[in-house]
Amino acid sequence: MTGRIGVLIVDDSAVVRQVLSTRLRENPGIDVVGAVPDPIFAMEHMNKTWPDVVVLDLEMPRMDGLTFLRKIMEVRPTPVVICSTLTRRSADISMEALAAGAVSVIAKPTTGLKKFIEDESGDIVAAVRAAAASAQARRTRTARAGGPAPAAPPSPPRNRLTAAKEERLIAIGTSTGGTQALEVVLPALAPGGPGVVVVQHMPEKFTAAFAARLDTMCRVRVQEAQDGDPVLPGHVLIAPGGRHLEVVRMDTGFRVRVFDGPPVNRHRPSVDVLFRSVAKAVGPGALGVIMTGMGDDGARGLLEMRRAGAYTVAQDEATCVVHGMPREAVALGAVDRESSLALIAEVIHQHG
Repeated sequence: MTGRIGVLIVDDSAVVRQVLSTRLRENPGIDVVGAVPDPIFAMEHMNKTWPDVVVLDLEMPRMDGLTFLRKIMEVRPTPVVICSTLTRRSADISMEALAAGAVSVIAKPTTGLKKFIEDESGDIVAAVRAAAASAQARRTRTARAGGPAPAAPPSPPRNRLTAAKEERLIAIGTSTGGTQALEVVLPALAPGGPGVVVVQHMPEKFTAAFAARLDTMCRVRVQEAQDGDPVLPGHVLIAPGGRHLEVVRMDTGFRVRVFDGPPVNRHRPSVDVLFRSVAKAVGPGALGVIMTGMGDDGARGLLEMRRAGAYTVAQDEATCVVHGMPREAVALGAVDRESSLALIAEVIHQHG
C-alpha cells in the first residue's frame, strides 16, 4: 500500500455501488479503484489492479461472495469488509465469512438502503481504514516471524484476587479482528471458570449467529445476552448488537442489564459502558481484557477497572489485527500486563 487505500466495491446493487463510491471518495486517502456488480467482474478487474481493501456483498449472481472471499484468500490474502443485509441467513453466512478471513461486517437493511448507507457512512469508512490497517499489521507480524516464543504470563498479583471465587468475573472488549480472536480465547476456557461478559462491536442481528457459532466451538456455554441474565460460572454472555450491556450486582450474584441508549465512542454496544459497570459492580474480583480493534473504545473503562482493583490485560501489538484499542489503553496507564493472543486464556485461567 502506498499511503492511499485503494478500494474495490463488489455489490450487485447499483445504488450501493454509487453511494459507497461517493462516500469513500469524500475521505482523504481513500481511492475507489473499481465498483463492479459481481465477483466475475471483480476477478477481471483484480487481474489488472489489485486493491488494498475489498468491500464485498455476499448474495450476488454468478458467484456468491463467500466463494469469492475464499478464492481471494487462496490466491492473495487481502483485507475484506463484508457488506451484508440484516437477515438471519445473511448473518449466518457472514459468520462463515469472518471465519474465512474477512476483517469485519457492515450491515445494510433490505429497505431504505440509500439513507442507511448515507447515515452510517462513518462506520463504513472506519471499517475500510481498519481493514487497511490490518494488512499493515499482518506485514509487521510476518517481518517479526521467527523471533523468540512469548514468555508465559505471570500470575496476577494476589492482592488483586482477594475476592471469593463466586465474586470473580471476566470482562472482554474487542472490535476489528475480535471475532477471530474470540475464537482463539473462548474455546480454550475450561468449564467452571468465572462467568464471562463480552462486547464485540458487531451489527444488530449478527451477534446471535456469532454466539451460536462460538457455542459449538467451546466447552463453556456461549449465548447472546438478554436483559436480566445471570453471570454464571462456565457461561459467556455476548452483548447483542445495537444495545449496550452492563453488569449489575444483585443479592444473588451478578446479572446483566441490556438496554438502549446513545452510542458511546460511536459504538453500541460500547466496551467502555461494560468496563465501567464492571469497575463499579465487581471491583477487585474482575479481570478486564481489551483485544484487537480500531479506535479507543474501552480504554477509559479499563482504567476505571484498574483503579477499582481489577487486574487488566491488553492483547499485544504482534498478535492484534488492529492494535488501536489496546494501544490506547496502554497509553492511558490502564493495563497491568500485555499478552499475546495465545496466552490470554491462560491469564483467565489464573484469575479463576
